[in-house]
Amino acid sequence: MNNTLSRLIAALLVGAGIAVAGFHVSQGLERFRMADRSVTVKGLAEKDVESDFAVWTLSFRRAGAEFGDVQQALAGDRDKVLAFLKTRGFTAEELDARPLQVQDLFAREYAQGNTPFRFNGTGQVLVKSPRVAEVDAAARAVDPLIQAGVQLGGENEGRSGPRFQLRGFNDIKAPLLAEATRNAREQADKFAAEAGAELGPLKNANQGVIRIAGDDGNDYDDGSSRTKRLRVVSTFEYELR
Repeated sequence: MNNTLSRLIAALLVGAGIAVAGFHVSQGLERFRMADRSVTVKGLAEKDVESDFAVWTLSFRRAGAEFGDVQQALAGDRDKVLAFLKTRGFTAEELDARPLQVQDLFAREYAQGNTPFRFNGTGQVLVKSPRVAEVDAAARAVDPLIQAGVQLGGENEGRSGPRFQLRGFNDIKAPLLAEATRNAREQADKFAAEAGAELGPLKNANQGVIRIAGDDGNDYDDGSSRTKRLRVVSTFEYELR
């Protein structure tokens, strides 16, 4: 009799435990279902825009055995570069001639005696202009300078072309974000309709970061492309009712 009573009490306790556990599990599922009554969508917007400013650095160099000869040759090269740019229609306000630099290679701490020329000099003329097309065209027409003996390159030899910028970025930013928002809302409306639900208010939003890339397929803008590709992915979470 005592054994039967003990087994009955144990069974009741196990049953009560299962019932309590089942209650908590059902409550957890309910909270999960309630929390899941939302949809998260991403809105995409892309736009190709033309650069609105250009900076072009024309670097030139000379080397020689005499300081004065190198300095004089650089001054002549600078005059040729400025004359070329003026024939291309650039004004004095768009041109910036930097001071010439001549270095005595023998005066360096680790100078080598077998250096063919003692003096090495460089000069720079910068073009800064919103006339992007004119800068681009001039950069493609430097053959007369080379034929005149100007050694273009110098310190910026690997980046001798114009650098194109988008200074009116803020004017384009707002419409691009608005387009991404509309795109996300359309996707959310479509999802809600297919799910037989009604789209509720916005719960969370992340406008994302607008990325600027060139039109050459790279994922970043190194300044070499006149056309910039702007892309933004915004994330929105809406309630479903």
